[in-house]
Amino acid sequence: MIRPGTIEEAWQVLQAIPEFDQRRSLSQLRDRLPAGALILIAEADGQPVGFKLGYGAEDGSLYSWLGAVLPAHRKTGLAQRLLEAQEAWAAENGFAAVTVKSMNRYPSMLRLLIRNGYPIRLVEHFGDPARERIHFIKPLPWNGAQGHLLANRALM
Repeated sequence: MIRPGTIEEAWQVLQAIPEFDQRRSLSQLRDRLPAGALILIAEADGQPVGFKLGYGAEDGSLYSWLGAVLPAHRKTGLAQRLLEAQEAWAAENGFAAVTVKSMNRYPSMLRLLIRNGYPIRLVEHFGDPARERIHFIKPLPWNGAQGHLLANRALM
């Protein structure tokens, strides 16, 4: 199940993600997320096992800042469902697009983004291919008659 959650739940999952070598404190997460930020939680057996955090960027997009699924719950479709719920929320809340940054060292995330129509917008090179920062953007559909963006999926 995908549902709105708390920063504490997301932080709890984040602590168990082995790929993230930069540990963030709960206060660092709170400091980074503005009021009204998106916090989605993926649950399995009533426990948080994944999350997605995002917030409004200056360019009018929803910046998908951080997300992950615990290793034991990968390849179950939870990352896909989190992404779909994030896009729906962004559309319902008037965002023009979803932007994401990732790195070559996260190939599963790169595949998920490309498979879901996120074209590469920019690549930042730092001299180490594993640490190159890849920027993606996915424009969201616009419904001019209603004057707002359409959500293509609802939270599940």
